[in-house]
Amino acid sequence: MTEVVRYEVGAGTVLVEVADNSYGVDHPARNEQGILDAGRRLEDALAAVRPAAAAVVDAMREIAPEHMEVEFGVKLAGSAGAVIARNTADGHFVLRMSWSASPDVLSEEE
Repeated sequence: MTEVVRYEVGAGTVLVEVADNSYGVDHPARNEQGILDAGRRLEDALAAVRPAAAAVVDAMREIAPEHMEVEFGVKLAGSAGAVIARNTADGHFVLRMSWSASPDVLSEEE
């Protein structure tokens, strides 16, 4: 079974379908339509995964790749915010971030 969770986003709201036994979905408020209110903005929920992405990038910079791509799934979890999914297929969002070394950095290394 699934539940519908509402997040505030920008000037409106977005509805997200989540498994009814999802972490963080057990106690949010439910409105008259039966929709669970996450009680937070989507932007704030997604902020929870930024430190993990930054840590991966920082750790990989030590080996100085010419090109780096990081991909992970993010699940929305009601009042718990956002969590990194166990795989990208489980995520509500698949984030693919990519960096290329600038020509200045490459010429300094030669």
